[in-house]
Amino acid sequence: MADSLDKLMYSFVVEDVLKGLFIYVPPGYVACVYDLGRGVLKKVLAPGLHLKIPFWQKAKLFNTQTLEYSISKNFNPENEKALGDAPVSAQTLDAKKIALEGTMLLRLDVHQIPAIWQTIGEDFVVKIVRPTIRSRVRMVVSRYNYQDLISGHRDRIEVEIKNELERIFYPRGIYVENVLLSEIDSAVGKVVVKEE
Repeated sequence: MADSLDKLMYSFVVEDVLKGLFIYVPPGYVACVYDLGRGVLKKVLAPGLHLKIPFWQKAKLFNTQTLEYSISKNFNPENEKALGDAPVSAQTLDAKKIALEGTMLLRLDVHQIPAIWQTIGEDFVVKIVRPTIRSRVRMVVSRYNYQDLISGHRDRIEVEIKNELERIFYPRGIYVENVLLSEIDSAVGKVVVKEE
């Protein structure tokens, strides 16, 4: 009986105390620390091994690499926290209903990650990214005729969408690196816009 109690205590010490003492941050990530006494700490932890106070501090990893937000028919809408979306439906200036697919390249600002975690939370994709992308894509598309979308104006439309997204995302600590439209699907037929 005493032997099994010793093993249980040893297991508790190894699992809960020693593993709770270290934060390992892999390359391409940073860690934010929530302290029970001070809240979310403003300092982010760079890649490497760091110490924290077990039971008192909780660490959360955030990806600081370029994130690919894919808008595609292959997206599973049941996974709300996934980085992506189903095709964005919109209406053109000449009242054509279309669905757009593409890719948005996003990146979190390392210095604003504590504020993102504090004010928005871990599910910033659901709360901020997805609704903003849908809204801004619809708004920009509504300024153009269907023919403009499928002809040589694609690069100008991508820049406009990028500018609109930056206006909203940048103050929140999210950089928009690029907007790449790939496919326009309409009631008239499907138009594939070739990547250059």
